Amino acid sequence: MTNFDDLGLAKPVQKAIQTLGYEKPSPIQAEMIPVLLEGNDAIGIAQTGTGKTAAFMLPLLTFLSRLNARPQKGKCDVLILTPTR
Repeated sequence: MTNFDDLGLAKPVQKAIQTLGYEKPSPIQAEMIPVLLEGNDAIGIAQTGTGKTAAFMLPLLTFLSRLNARPQKGKCDVLILTPTR
């Protein structure tokens, strides 16, 4: 399995992951993070507790950290849809 350092996340995101004590991504994270970092849309299905939220949020935080501008009022940079029971 790959390490978080190998996934191409922004340095501040990698540092936060290390600070929290995480070393290796879960399978859903290892699959989803590279796809999302390439700018692709994705649907990820996995059991509860496998790290789906981080699989989506870590690339999002990387994307936002690389923006050179402040958020603009009325502009959407990210849309996350989450089904519920």
